[in-house]
Amino acid sequence: MKPFHQFIALIALVGASTACNNQPTTTTTELAVPVSVTDIKPGSIEKIINTTGTLSATKTTVVKTEMTGKYKLLINPRTRRPFALGDGVENGQVIVQLEDAEYVNGIGLESKRLNLEISEQNMKKQQSLYEKGGVTQLDYRNSEVNFTNAKDAFERANLQLAKMQVRAPFKGVITDLPAITNSTQVATGTAVVSLMDYSTMTVEVNLPEKYITDVMIDQIVRIMNYTLPNDTLQGKIKELSPAISTETRTFKGVIVVENPALKLRPGMFAKADIVLAKHDSVIVIPKNIIISGQRGKSVFVVDKGTADEKRITIGFENQNVAEITSGLKVNDRLVIKGFETLKNRSKVKIVK
Repeated sequence: MKPFHQFIALIALVGASTACNNQPTTTTTELAVPVSVTDIKPGSIEKIINTTGTLSATKTTVVKTEMTGKYKLLINPRTRRPFALGDGVENGQVIVQLEDAEYVNGIGLESKRLNLEISEQNMKKQQSLYEKGGVTQLDYRNSEVNFTNAKDAFERANLQLAKMQVRAPFKGVITDLPAITNSTQVATGTAVVSLMDYSTMTVEVNLPEKYITDVMIDQIVRIMNYTLPNDTLQGKIKELSPAISTETRTFKGVIVVENPALKLRPGMFAKADIVLAKHDSVIVIPKNIIISGQRGKSVFVVDKGTADEKRITIGFENQNVAEITSGLKVNDRLVIKGFETLKNRSKVKIVK
């Protein structure tokens, strides 16, 4: 019986050995997550208020006739054709001439001019005689009075004639020119041309109540319009209301912007960025890579093939970027792509 028991024991030993060799072996290998990184460099960021408003010209007027007469639209010397909508005019430039021969003859400008010359010559003659004792002081003073009266009469005549000319009261652009046929008789007070000066413009904006102590006169403002995506003009805060609206909880501000090339037009909708402050040589990162969690905000940086989660504190921020006041330093390798699936101390592989 002994050999049989030995055989059974041998079979049991072989079975146990086989079973032990067939047990599965567990091995964990962590895969490197592909990420893109950028080296942090010092930058700058501004604290900005974004607002909107409508652009308005600083000067606008409707010029009317001061007397009756026959209408005549003059030739623009720049275009060599009659003045038209959109034409630029200089301060004092004549746009419309009124004609009335009877009125001109009644003024008698030429006779008044001759009378002025004679009065002046006589006054000088009387002055010379008075200095030599040839005439009395009264004679000399009377000649001065005659000269002054002749001068006043001549100037009044010129003023009367000037009423026949419709002049631009400032440098600007023609925005309206009523269709009046030349030689048509027009009455006093007829509107014949509208002008606008928009080389300097204003934008009236309503600002949130919380910024009333932050916004100041002369602060820089960037003005943009959607029709001019590549052009940004600079303006300044010109006026601020101290009163806050109880309905909108906003206060009113007026922005003035220089528009020398006339790129912006009156009535345009403008986007205004009011620059409250600026920080230079600070760490600035894209806002879209910042992770928000229960313990605060964080980003990932790569160090020796490992992603380290860094808790950060944010300073200034705008629509696209944020200033980091703590948690990061210059030359950190910041993960900008592939961070969504990372955990602290994850293995990473840097790709472009």
